Amino acid sequence: MAGSEKETRQMSDAFINAVFLTASGGFQDAYTYCLRGHVFANAQTGNILLMSTYIVRKDLTEALYYLIPLCAFAAGIFAAEAVHRRYKQLNRIHWRQIILIFEILILFFVGFLPSSVDVLANAAVSFVCAMQVQSFRKFKGKAYASTMCIGNIRSGVEALCTYCHTKDRQILKIALEYFAIIFMFAVGAGIGSIFVTCFGIKAIWCSCLLLLASFCIMMRNSKTMICRERSQMK
Repeated sequence: MAGSEKETRQMSDAFINAVFLTASGGFQDAYTYCLRGHVFANAQTGNILLMSTYIVRKDLTEALYYLIPLCAFAAGIFAAEAVHRRYKQLNRIHWRQIILIFEILILFFVGFLPSSVDVLANAAVSFVCAMQVQSFRKFKGKAYASTMCIGNIRSGVEALCTYCHTKDRQILKIALEYFAIIFMFAVGAGIGSIFVTCFGIKAIWCSCLLLLASFCIMMRNSKTMICRERSQMK
């Protein structure tokens, strides 16, 4: 395995890292839907559906309300890929950690935005979700999504079906890991729905803490890798 691939696996592919990222993704979706005008931060399919519905009804103002987070999501993907291309050769910090820093700062800013600018808040959270889904696409080498569930459900059920035919316990473990990630998304969403009632617009800062935990996990794994490499050089 190439050095860069090994580093990526150790720093960002850990299952525990996926757990925190997915919980944060569920929290963000609950935050925008429950508190910021029933807009989906992650599930852009829902936004496209609502936008199209209002376009057919010739209500362009409402259609624009759902188009803005959709465009912000696209911009977030572009930004994440730009960061990847610009900083992928850095040694002291991984480019995905830079993405997490951006996410934390943007969501912290969202916690100060009043309800009168929900459009801006939704756009910012959608931008963050897009950066995350573009940057973190694997755990333990397996494809997954940290901000939505459809692909994870498909992969989990597919692995479960394979286990029923092969009785391979490793395949069963993969299925259970996917179901655990789906569960954590639901947990994050559930906590988000409670926190928005208790803390209002500042509830999004809980998502900042979850992302900070992910950042620390990656930093710790990075230091472990560096120490291991130094010991091998002695």
